[in-house]
Amino acid sequence: MNQPLVLIRPRCENPEAARRLSQVLSYALEGVAAQTIESASALSPLKGRCVLFAVAVGETGINLEYFAMLQWIREHPGCLEGAVGGVLVDGAGELYTKSVGSELVFTANLAGCAFPGRPLVEGTGSLDNFIILSRTMETDRFGAYLQSARELVERMRAFAPPRFQRPKLLAVHASSHKTSNTLALWRRVQEQIEDRCEISEFNLRNGEISDCAGCPYTMCLHFGEQGGCFYGGVMVDEVFPAIRQANALVMLCPNYNDALSANLTAFINRLTALFRQVRFYDKALFAIAVSGYSGNDIIAQQLICALNMNKTFYLPARFAMLETANHAGDACKLPDIDQRIEQFSRRLLATLCNG
Repeated sequence: MNQPLVLIRPRCENPEAARRLSQVLSYALEGVAAQTIESASALSPLKGRCVLFAVAVGETGINLEYFAMLQWIREHPGCLEGAVGGVLVDGAGELYTKSVGSELVFTANLAGCAFPGRPLVEGTGSLDNFIILSRTMETDRFGAYLQSARELVERMRAFAPPRFQRPKLLAVHASSHKTSNTLALWRRVQEQIEDRCEISEFNLRNGEISDCAGCPYTMCLHFGEQGGCFYGGVMVDEVFPAIRQANALVMLCPNYNDALSANLTAFINRLTALFRQVRFYDKALFAIAVSGYSGNDIIAQQLICALNMNKTFYLPARFAMLETANHAGDACKLPDIDQRIEQFSRRLLATLCNG
């Protein structure tokens, strides 16, 4: 993007708590033209801009100006249409940095902002979250923090998702075809995109996917480098090759007790072996989530944390279709559901397809 980067940095009541973040930003933005916004009252639509959110949350995870900004974004749908974002969260304790980051990404994404894979750089109070990375980078923990922040800015500014003549989609679910509202919505979406996409589908309901057993890192790395996993099975024989070939992953997620289902969680966990060998920065993440009562935001944020922040799938604007329906068949009878299905289908095609 040729326009100056926009730095949204909510004011922190405690200047001492913001000191380390200032150092990180100085390093990350060296040589980069940036416009800084520090208060909710100064916000305005930032359509098509490159936006870096940088939040100091101190010990408590609370930054009042940040919450005012979050409110403003939620009150202005479309204010980040076409924008590309990244997030820095700096804390004085060991908690809250990731929860603040995932909440912010979810809110900005609903407002139209896309995010590259691994869009969050977080600094806990101890920086122990950089122990492994510091060894890889051959530096100390703060050095790894600085380099990670700079790399995030570079990835944001260079973000240009690939487009395809006929993109390949992999849809993953663990639902019953007879009763699932989530699958019913997916079938409606599928009808609108199948003439322009090559679609594969995996049903994990049959129990063939065992969860990750937490093998030692070296063992996981060894099998991952060979494109496999110690436990083998359908994940290695069918799912891994499909993930490699796919241009987008579509997660079909009913809300089970405000969490992803066990089979979907096992699927995500088992991707670690493949992730040891290949990154997914060039693959999009989409989702359809249906709750019987409430909690779609929790499901969406779990997907963001696991697949966008951790496994590096990129997040298109408004990546998830989120609906509430209790009884079987209710989802397709919701008010204006045809319009929302069409909008989601159009966004998916616009993200992936040439022309």
